[in-house]
Amino acid sequence: MKPFLLIATRAEDDAADSEYAAFLNYGQLRPEELHRVRVEAGPLPPIDLDAYSGVLVGGSPFNSTDPPEAKSAVQHRVEADLSTLLDEVVTRDFPFLGACYGVATLGVHQGAVVDTTYGEAVGAVPITLTPEGRADPLLEGLPDTFDAYVGHKEACSQLPPGAVLLASSPGCPVQMFRIKQNLYATQFHPELDLPGLLGRLATYDRHGYYPPEEQSALFAALEHTSVQHPPAILRNFTARYAQY
Repeated sequence: MKPFLLIATRAEDDAADSEYAAFLNYGQLRPEELHRVRVEAGPLPPIDLDAYSGVLVGGSPFNSTDPPEAKSAVQHRVEADLSTLLDEVVTRDFPFLGACYGVATLGVHQGAVVDTTYGEAVGAVPITLTPEGRADPLLEGLPDTFDAYVGHKEACSQLPPGAVLLASSPGCPVQMFRIKQNLYATQFHPELDLPGLLGRLATYDRHGYYPPEEQSALFAALEHTSVQHPPAILRNFTARYAQY
């Protein structure tokens, strides 16, 4: 089987490794079936898409809406590297799934409006499929409405031209979209379960996702959430696009 490629941007080893483990687990992949490149650590090497079954992009502490002067040199490089890769991915309609940061990367590349209008606080929110979402193979087996974990400062407020809206939430109209037939982005995190979310929040307690002094109350509230269905999206993606 050709491996999948995971593009990661998290500088913290614990968060990066936990994310990689989650994609392995919920994508039902073995380590040799998921090649990870941490682009925050160095330039994206030349990528031969023919060597892969598909491309996954994980979440990120980067915000595309930050003013250019506020972005680090690393963020500028990462954005340029991903844009160059997406040039080929989109042209070929090569299987792609971006989780959270995928909305910013794929969306901005394709002309979406990404801004801070529909940021969502950390928590579990109800995601509702559109009619197109109910018919999409990546969402096969999911109920019409299900809970998913979110926590983001920016979101897509206007879809890219030609994109198909697949899912929405009350506080964020664009939770998932598709471009062409094989290019997907989710605003929610299909790879996150509760332990993964709590670990990530502990890592990013000073990044403005929640007031650090409210961590105990937030974690206690999250313990009562039940998120079960989103990982099926990863399983559907890897099952659909695995090339042998």
